Amino acid sequence: MLRALAICLSLLAAVALAFGAQFQNDSVVKKTEEQKTKLGLRQVIALFSKPRWLTGMSLLAAGAVLQISALTLAPLIVVQPLGGIALVITSLLNARATKTRINGATWLAIALCTVGIGAFVSVASSVASEVKLDDSNLLQILIVLSVIVAIFAALFFTVGKKAKAISFILGAGVLYGFVASLIKAVVQRIIQGDFSWLTLVCAVITGLAVLLGGWFVQNAYASGPPDLVIAGLTVIDPMVAVSLGIVILGEAQQASLVNLLVFVGSAIVAVIGVWTLSKVHPELAKEND
Repeated sequence: MLRALAICLSLLAAVALAFGAQFQNDSVVKKTEEQKTKLGLRQVIALFSKPRWLTGMSLLAAGAVLQISALTLAPLIVVQPLGGIALVITSLLNARATKTRINGATWLAIALCTVGIGAFVSVASSVASEVKLDDSNLLQILIVLSVIVAIFAALFFTVGKKAKAISFILGAGVLYGFVASLIKAVVQRIIQGDFSWLTLVCAVITGLAVLLGGWFVQNAYASGPPDLVIAGLTVIDPMVAVSLGIVILGEAQQASLVNLLVFVGSAIVAVIGVWTLSKVHPELAKEND
């Protein structure tokens, strides 16, 4: 019963994510109607004065609350991949907003993302088990996240000017994958009355990861269409979160070899879908002409 409620909450979160992403994308500063540019800190701050962008932020916040609620009711590897439904909704919203026809290759890419995530969820829901995140697990996640943030910082300070939408999407997806695990840990520890230094450190690092990931997302909007952004986030984010759930948390200990092969196969299909979408999307094709 609780797992079914978690799935419903996660699906509602996906709808909020789709509409929030479209509203924010519409408000991001563009160099021209055809060519997009990257956003600096001053441009990102200026977005807070735009009502449509703030509406999008409110929807994203509502979606985050729904997703956090879902994470407290079911294993991470069941809930997190359900955000994939946001991709289909965002694609339809963006096509209508930009009067862009979704071509066959784009639908194929969307289908690959959706099928890959769908297969993943189907298997995960049958083998996943809830596992309590102890101090050792949490420290492992924080250490790995620190290394990844350091790598991202080095890359974006050196080759960041050449980064494309897919690069920002990759960065945001990885960070938010960790955020999902950390938020679940913080919520669990607060519910248990655990306000130790580790909980505080976890909360602070989670906040920093959210801010950095948010900056990546806004630059991804400025560099590519919103459905490509959502495709990356709803594939990369859950794949990272699920990997943490399997490797560090042990949420899939009951999985057989066949289950693990399906996990890997569906992940590959979904990632291929994102890569394909970044190549064939009509808006990106216009920019390259």
